[in-house]
Amino acid sequence: MTSSGTNREAGTGAAPGGESPWATAWELLMPAASAPARARGRTLQAALREAVRSGRLTPGTRLPSSRELAADLGVSRGLVTEAYEQLTAEGYLRSGRGAGTWVGGAVRAARPHARDLAPRSPGARADFLPGTPDLSLFPRAAWGAAQRGVLADLPHHALGYPDPRGLPQLRTALAELLARRRGVVADPERVVVVSGVAQATTLLGFVLHARGLRAVGAEDPGSPEHGTLYASAGLRAVPLPLDGEGLATGPLYESGVRAVVTTPAHQFPTGIAYSARRRAELLDWARAVDGLVVEDDYDGDFRYDRAPVGALQGLDPERVAYTGSVSKSLAPGLRLGWLLVPASLAEEVVERKRTMDLGHPAIDQALLARFLERGDYDRQLRRCQRAYRERRDTLVSALDEHFPGTRVSGIAAGLHAIAELPDRYGPPASFLREVAAAGVAVRTVADYGTAADDGVRLVLGYAHLAPARIREGVRVMAEAVGVR
Repeated sequence: MTSSGTNREAGTGAAPGGESPWATAWELLMPAASAPARARGRTLQAALREAVRSGRLTPGTRLPSSRELAADLGVSRGLVTEAYEQLTAEGYLRSGRGAGTWVGGAVRAARPHARDLAPRSPGARADFLPGTPDLSLFPRAAWGAAQRGVLADLPHHALGYPDPRGLPQLRTALAELLARRRGVVADPERVVVVSGVAQATTLLGFVLHARGLRAVGAEDPGSPEHGTLYASAGLRAVPLPLDGEGLATGPLYESGVRAVVTTPAHQFPTGIAYSARRRAELLDWARAVDGLVVEDDYDGDFRYDRAPVGALQGLDPERVAYTGSVSKSLAPGLRLGWLLVPASLAEEVVERKRTMDLGHPAIDQALLARFLERGDYDRQLRRCQRAYRERRDTLVSALDEHFPGTRVSGIAAGLHAIAELPDRYGPPASFLREVAAAGVAVRTVADYGTAADDGVRLVLGYAHLAPARIREGVRVMAEAVGVR
């Protein structure tokens, strides 16, 4: 292929080693020569566009004549001429009578790169941020076996648009699971399969907004995501304080809200379980104001020293919307969760779900249903509970060794603990600055609420850390702040 060598030399600019820009882009055009005859023109045009977009052909580069390029590629001259004319019309190339064809200067698009916006703690020697399970415990073998079985058995019609509530098989399996493990009053007709608690929250927010509500109460301290998600539906989050038994009902009545989001089984982040009295008072409030309690049962299955506290929804399913997911028990990346709604909201929630995404992916639903029916989910929970109980005990022991006098709470359940350090380790700002400099990622209770902490109250996530990493992380924190 030498006939167009002169024109290649004429290209302005040179690649490393003296090679012209045309020569570096040459390989991108080769597939056009071997493409099927009917697709050859489109293939050549696409290859030329990519060469310009990617910078392989830079602005000002002169292209071979149509005759020379056709000879080199072994295609008709008309095909090359048509490609040049099309790309000139689109602005990728420019040409002048008797002046040849050149790469235009209009293109500024760089090759796209996909960014990963998943939350990370890059470079941390120890990451105690709460909210993540140990993803290495994900049951790959059992999940893979369930997937193979589903793909073999799923009827063709099940691959169509699903019931927006979810596959009946999964809703039935979830109703049985939640009634058995969490004491929920679970009618499969009121179960809506969602892509996690985040979507459940947003769905409820849209429905409540459509009914005229403009504010929703939220625990303070509490999960910052609740306020963000309700705001996306047009609702303002009103922070409401806690006391030793749960959400304080006095400020709740005074706030004037008619919906409140709670985590009664294991409050995030304080770790307390709502008392029986407070649970009853919360339901009395809902009945008095014709209101709704949204129960986020984010880690209700993980209780280590006695049976889990039953869901609040079981006491009054017409006043409580209950939501949960497999994000802590399996993996958040599965994006599988559930929402149980009162009868008065069911139709509106289902319609919102339908218009939002036309239903959750059918194969994923069938897979989780099989996983539940075969007992694999219960086995996974038992496996996780054993591992997380050991890690909790390791954390408590390490804190006792390196931070004597620390008061640890919220350890009866869940995936995190609260460590209230002695005053000599304060103030919080200097403590956090020193441990961050040592490479330890950690947050305090004050990071999740509106009130400032006088002392150092750490929210320590431990489920995702091996025992050795927990001990090492606590030791590094202790060395960073020294003995005060």
